[in-house]
Amino acid sequence: MNATALNNSLVAIIQKKEELNALDYNDARYDDIEEELHDLEDDFNEEFGDFLEDVLEDVHGKLKSDTDILLPTAYLASSLNGGMVNPDGEKEGVWVESDEFPGVDMRLLLVANPARFMVLIGDQARELWKAE
Repeated sequence: MNATALNNSLVAIIQKKEELNALDYNDARYDDIEEELHDLEDDFNEEFGDFLEDVLEDVHGKLKSDTDILLPTAYLASSLNGGMVNPDGEKEGVWVESDEFPGVDMRLLLVANPARFMVLIGDQARELWKAE
């Protein structure tokens, strides 16, 4: 797995998400940008999906979580700024349940620069895996 290629693909997708989020639904470019985003996500899942699904299995194992593993693009951050709250004011990432942290709101998030999976526990963020 090429960590640089993985990160570059993540950056491209997240930048496209930022571009789409900046548009109003009525903007004439909205549908085209959305289609470009879906194409980037499809290419990403095709190229890195199997590898990242294995990583997600390891991450879920570390968390002692039996929550279903989704496609890697489901975990993508909405922006490159490293914020943990999306433009709608909701926490980023995919909710996971953990035997290690029962009753705690936890989310898994795939971020770029460098490519890594983070777990968000309340207001805390902890790196669980980093591409090398």
